[in-house]
Amino acid sequence: MMRILMIESSPHKHGSSNLLAERFMEGAKEAGHQTEVFDAARANLHPCLGCDACGMAGPCVQKDDMAALRDKLLETDMLVFVTPLYYFGMSAQLKMVIDRFYSFTGKLSSRKLKTALIAAAWDSNDWTMQDLSAHYQTLCRYMNFRDQGMILGTGCGSVSMTKRSPFLNQAYELGKSLKG
Repeated sequence: MMRILMIESSPHKHGSSNLLAERFMEGAKEAGHQTEVFDAARANLHPCLGCDACGMAGPCVQKDDMAALRDKLLETDMLVFVTPLYYFGMSAQLKMVIDRFYSFTGKLSSRKLKTALIAAAWDSNDWTMQDLSAHYQTLCRYMNFRDQGMILGTGCGSVSMTKRSPFLNQAYELGKSLKG
């Protein structure tokens, strides 16, 4: 059994990326894993100040919900990034969370967490997700994350579009396929 933390970041609580995340969670729970969601779009979070007071080893000088998220990240077995595609990148809400990893980069990267990326985009061009995918892969390399898969939901610009896509089943199957 793994503990899986999902960071959802869509301003649309019931939007396409979160719908894909729900299906992933269903599969993961069916496989016996425990899931938890952190909603970055509704959390009290602030951008990294770049002050370096933390020295990359914490604590961060800001007093917001990142302290609780930090604790969860240092206890989980797997991290799932969930985002809508905004101008060919992740949402600002997710990027803000990732930037705040700075204050505990060493501790987090030493965990060698399993990770996955779930994203939804309106566009369905074959190049739509290439920059987001590259950013995620670079983050995995830098942070010693172990990628378990990506659900890159192209043509998922609305919930009805997403429900007609093959990506709901792919998200479920990815969650179900995870091994502890």
